[in-house]
Amino acid sequence: MNTPEQRRAPRKRPDYSVAVTDSITGQPLGHLGNLSSNGMLLIGQRVPRSEAVYQVSLPLPRHDGTAPTIEIGIQEQWHEPAATPGQTWAGYRIIAIGSADATQLDHWLQQT
Repeated sequence: MNTPEQRRAPRKRPDYSVAVTDSITGQPLGHLGNLSSNGMLLIGQRVPRSEAVYQVSLPLPRHDGTAPTIEIGIQEQWHEPAATPGQTWAGYRIIAIGSADATQLDHWLQQT
């Protein structure tokens, strides 16, 4: 039995590994599992604090060979151990994004 999709915006999986970096510490936060206009799934080695807020940057490679980096504010919504030992899945809500970065994100989401 399929359950209906309950997300507010469709999520897109990247075709490649996208590292998400904590902009404040410069440390990797995880790799992008999927991304939408209002949230993301990260797969990481660290367990995030519940409801923690992060400022992160991530490249969004395009089919034309460019890879603009966007910077966004995210807040942890949930996390759980991944199937691979030592990894954690974490869901984040986007809480801050500039208009230029939102445009870059929209372009990336529309790529097929």
